[in-house]
Amino acid sequence: MTRKQKRLSVILAGLAFLAAAAGLTFYALGQKASYFYMPADLAAASVPPGQRIRLGGLVEKGTIVRGQGATVAFSVTDKQKSVKVTYTGILPDLFREEQGVITEGAFGPDGVFVADSVLAKHDERYMPKEVADGLKAKGVWQESTN
Repeated sequence: MTRKQKRLSVILAGLAFLAAAAGLTFYALGQKASYFYMPADLAAASVPPGQRIRLGGLVEKGTIVRGQGATVAFSVTDKQKSVKVTYTGILPDLFREEQGVITEGAFGPDGVFVADSVLAKHDERYMPKEVADGLKAKGVWQESTN
């Protein structure tokens, strides 16, 4: 094997290694991807039970029910449709009715969204971008001018 052939084989092996690493990285990221939906969007989408998604909207007034232990049930709405959510864990301090929220999890076989994380707004003028954009598109939420 000549010097040129050795150099070429090392370069090709390096490129093959980089291609394999990039392929594995994209595969792993694809497995962790979760898509964002508003409650009204779920009616048009076919989300199978068990598929991870992010559900965003407002916590519907009068729907927060505290269960045993750290289990909480509530509904997320975009003022057109609402989705029942259950969550077991500690809620953010600013979680309350009629506030913006993003939950991440999957639908159970009974059609209830089982969240494994809940994100709430952090001050009086902030709402998660995806939620604000979705509610603005539906004409439900308007930014305050303060």
